[in-house]
Amino acid sequence: MFEQYKLPYSYDALEPVIDAETMETHHSKHHATYTATLNTLAEKAGVDDVEITKLLANLSDISDETLRNGIRNNGGGYYNHNLYFKIMSPNGGGEPTGALKEKMDATFGSYEEFKEKITALATGQFGSGWAWMSVTPSGDLVLSNSGNQDNPISLGTGNTPIFALDVWEHAYYLKYKNLRAAYVKEFFNVVDWDAVAALYEARK
Repeated sequence: MFEQYKLPYSYDALEPVIDAETMETHHSKHHATYTATLNTLAEKAGVDDVEITKLLANLSDISDETLRNGIRNNGGGYYNHNLYFKIMSPNGGGEPTGALKEKMDATFGSYEEFKEKITALATGQFGSGWAWMSVTPSGDLVLSNSGNQDNPISLGTGNTPIFALDVWEHAYYLKYKNLRAAYVKEFFNVVDWDAVAALYEARK
């Protein structure tokens, strides 16, 4: 059974970047629904005991197309939001440090260049979706975006996300309306780079 991620901070903790109503709706409604629906579909498909990354990486093993598509969407929503909520903190912001900073600088040129590249992917994603920084099997860093609840795992890239930026409208519309770029700019003020660094160390 898949358990909904429990936030280590209150719904109002990320204000003024993300307002309490958005966080509560996002977590207690959207994410709760993805989790519940995933559990229902995974049980029907007989894969409710499979770890989520393995499940998403092997969707083709689910023969029933309806169940496969449902698990792709809801399993993606479950996994993606787990990561998104995990890498935010009321004490976030600033810049990465240590080995992650060194790797990001070597890969993207600088933290500011990383921000420019990931911002372009986030704001340029047509419709609902995500922007990602992932670790490749060889330990390199790559940036990408994806639509709906897809992610680098479900898309079969073999890469493991360590940074997730949600650009579905429900992530920002109550506060920022149609100004996605304004939300993306402020998002970096709540990124917990220690959490991202821990994920990088675990996967590199």
